Amino acid sequence: MQSNARYFKLFARLLTTLFCVALMAAPVTAAATTYRWDITNLAPHNGVPTISAGGSDYALAADLTSIQISGHGTFGDGMAPTGGGTWIITGPSGFTTSGTFTVIDLVQFTPAKGSLPPGLVDTIGDSTDARSGLAVLRISYSDGTSGTLTISCHLPVKSSGKLFEGITATKSFVDFWDRVPPVPGVNANRTIFHVMP
Repeated sequence: MQSNARYFKLFARLLTTLFCVALMAAPVTAAATTYRWDITNLAPHNGVPTISAGGSDYALAADLTSIQISGHGTFGDGMAPTGGGTWIITGPSGFTTSGTFTVIDLVQFTPAKGSLPPGLVDTIGDSTDARSGLAVLRISYSDGTSGTLTISCHLPVKSSGKLFEGITATKSFVDFWDRVPPVPGVNANRTIFHVMP
């Protein structure tokens, strides 16, 4: 009888150990994915809707000052995030200032359901690797200030209605919280994530 109890305890310890190992391995597997983010162009090429890098997104502060962001980068797989781009701030009176920014940290990324519609050409990556999701990046601006860039991608097919398409940003004490939504026929305010090979 004591022998059976001892085997039962050993078996229970083995199962507990295997369960703990599985829990520790799960985040490693999830983190093994590298993503590319892009602020994109969406324009017809030879009559076919085509996604390409190099677009611009806008967001507004409380006084309607706008920030225009262009850029791309990568994150994931346990590596330091890369990338950056350009920014232009325009005040309601027409005053502008501009510069570049560099990504210094990934605060959070959560992928979400969603895919591209058939017939759309993706020149950034394989369209089957496109993902919806929400990323928050910590960034450093070229004028010495810092802030965050939030990139939200709502792909057209089966994405959650809770996701928005576009960006918001902070710079020093200013929160450009009001994203400018994409409008059909206007090549602005679109984003995308791709799983990198």
